[in-house]
Amino acid sequence: MADIDNKDQADLDPADMEDVEEVEEEETGEDVNSKARQLTAQMMQNPQILAALQERLDGLVGSPSGYMESLPKIVKRRVNALKNLQVKCAHIEAKFYEEVHELERKYAALYQPLFDKRSDIVKAMYEPTDEECEWKADEEEELTVSKQEEMKEKAKVEEEKRDEEKEDPKGIPEFWLTVFKNVDLLSDMLQEHDEPLLKHLQDIKVKFSDPGQPMSFTLEFYFETNDFFTNQVLTKTYKMRSEPDETDPFSFDGPEIMGCTGCQIDWTKGKNITLKTIKKKQKHKGRGTVRMVTKTVPNDSFFNFFSPPEVPESGELDEDSGAILAADFEIGHFLRERIVPRAVLYFTGEAIEDDDDDYDEEGEEADDEEGEEEADEENDPDYDPKKDVQAECKQQ
Repeated sequence: MADIDNKDQADLDPADMEDVEEVEEEETGEDVNSKARQLTAQMMQNPQILAALQERLDGLVGSPSGYMESLPKIVKRRVNALKNLQVKCAHIEAKFYEEVHELERKYAALYQPLFDKRSDIVKAMYEPTDEECEWKADEEEELTVSKQEEMKEKAKVEEEKRDEEKEDPKGIPEFWLTVFKNVDLLSDMLQEHDEPLLKHLQDIKVKFSDPGQPMSFTLEFYFETNDFFTNQVLTKTYKMRSEPDETDPFSFDGPEIMGCTGCQIDWTKGKNITLKTIKKKQKHKGRGTVRMVTKTVPNDSFFNFFSPPEVPESGELDEDSGAILAADFEIGHFLRERIVPRAVLYFTGEAIEDDDDDYDEEGEEADDEEGEEEADEENDPDYDPKKDVQAECKQQ
């Protein structure tokens, strides 16, 4: 092989040899690092390598290295001093969140007049002016002249039709019901028998605890007069804590909801949608006769939201109650942080589209990876699709 290489090099022009030498010099320099980076990138795009790496990392999480045990006593003593400093940091962080709560209370008072006006428009207590109704659309939403004319004509026809039918919708009908139905977290709670009642929901407000009182917030649901219950307002209060746990101070990560209390709903007789009546057959043990028995049992409903499980003084809950409260806390936080401040955007669906964009991007990335895997299989000369079919059959 050495003779052949020498012969090939002898046949080359001296100028060509210079080019070869330059290339060799470049390959031994930066190109080597570049190829290494490319190889690393290709490896990181390989799902099998990533899975193996993730499995290895998962095994390392929470696994002490043993280094602490090997430290001299004097060094361990200093580490304890650092941990004491960390506890003090946690207490300062707790004070920070207490002040954030005070800011939330302050700005809630500034938001409230706007929310009250929103409520008046929804309830038809206030008719906005032409200036207030003017909305400048984004460039993507701007319509062509012909489209605008078409929509004006359509609106004119619909207006004439309404005049004929003598219908004049007041405010914004079913505003909050539409918000609830547009949000998966809330729509999952809704039952068909909840909707007629939620059409009467006129407003939701957030009230924060008074200064000097334990940290909490209350959700207030305002209903117009209806045939289902006599309450004007239904409430749900969430008690919060913003202080490190003495037994585990390092777990502190901001305020946490410690419990919640609902309210009594004064149902009209026969209209309690949180209960249902069922008929069951009962057989007499001695005579063998059968009779029908009517029983009242709990019924799935959004309005069970106002009757959460009670947290015992010990703080210990069974698995079902714990799951219900965890979901309840998530819903309460979501209503406070997202729904009430941005209700109109959930009504129109714009806020939902913003939320979905994040998931779409992840989905597209996943689709791209699947596509790359399929392409790799098709380009593999040893790939046999029959093996995949056989493997699927074995799994079934």
